[in-house]
Amino acid sequence: MHRSIRTALGLAAATAAVAVALPALSTPASASTASAATSSATSSHHDDWDYDGYWGSYWSSNHLAKAKGWVDANYDDEESNKVHVTGKLWDNDHRTYDEGGKCAYIKFRVQSWDDDEDDWSSSFKSYKYCGAGGYKAINFWRYDVAQVQAKVCQIGLYSSHPVKCGSWHDIYNAYDEDFGYED
Repeated sequence: MHRSIRTALGLAAATAAVAVALPALSTPASASTASAATSSATSSHHDDWDYDGYWGSYWSSNHLAKAKGWVDANYDDEESNKVHVTGKLWDNDHRTYDEGGKCAYIKFRVQSWDDDEDDWSSSFKSYKYCGAGGYKAINFWRYDVAQVQAKVCQIGLYSSHPVKCGSWHDIYNAYDEDFGYED
């Protein structure tokens, strides 16, 4: 599902044309006020799509790894944005490795505007932290993004296969009006 605001932009353009034509019939003072309001409304419409907010706390299925943070999406145009994800990944597994202790792990998946909804990119961003009681900072940028999801797991110290994963969670989703992008 690809969202479009072309209808809204067409309506805004028609409104702007009427707003520019009508002041010509009235006083010069009202003409300049109406013209300024129209240009201001059309030039900053992309700011209405910007979103920032907290995400998480999300946990591994056994609650021994946790992550939470902040996401900030800033739009330049309808499908042109930059999304900044920050946060922390905590390792809460105090067992030794000999006792079966594991590291904290988080995996992010990103869907670009060029893909269909829920058609996830083959590239993922992940973080691993081994150190019970501590955390690792999360900090990355992606461009032209429609959705970002996160999943928290555990992973062995020398393993490349996560285990005890929680479910995928939306941290940004332009297809969901709760995140501020509406057509």
